[in-house]
Amino acid sequence: MSTTRVIKKYPNRRLYDTEESRYITLADVRDLVINQVDFTIIDKKTGDDITRSILLQVISEQEAHGEPIMSKDFLSQVIRAYGTAMPSFMGRYLEQSLELFVSQQQLFRGQVKRVVGVDPLTLVADMTQKNFARFRSLQEEVFDRFVGGTATPPPAGDGDGTAADPTPENPEDPPKTGH
Repeated sequence: MSTTRVIKKYPNRRLYDTEESRYITLADVRDLVINQVDFTIIDKKTGDDITRSILLQVISEQEAHGEPIMSKDFLSQVIRAYGTAMPSFMGRYLEQSLELFVSQQQLFRGQVKRVVGVDPLTLVADMTQKNFARFRSLQEEVFDRFVGGTATPPPAGDGDGTAADPTPENPEDPPKTGH
């Protein structure tokens, strides 16, 4: 039986994971959410549960540094909902809408996998990884050639694909240039 992981927030604003006995960042909290780890964040000084507040910080970081999913208008409407008599209704509605979206997305992926025989998300992820590896390899090769690294430069020749022999047949003669 799994227990809820406890994370403590100290007055110095650092988060401490009591299960792993180490300080963690908002990125680590995001990873816990993605991996569906059940956790609670407790303010060490007051003993209050501040999980929602920290999750909002994680969302704020994602919106600021990732590809935002919430438009200015959407955020404005959420803020306005706090001034109405039904903020709890709005919260339940948004939560159920997101759950429906996720379940529809999983259903669609399952149908595509059944028809095509492969999970489309896995297929795209694999193609992305392969393309990234190819790009990186090409980038390293180009860099090595320009900087004079480990890549072997093409042989110098007279344009017909053959390399010029820098050693003259007779040491007294100058090298042949092919012209």
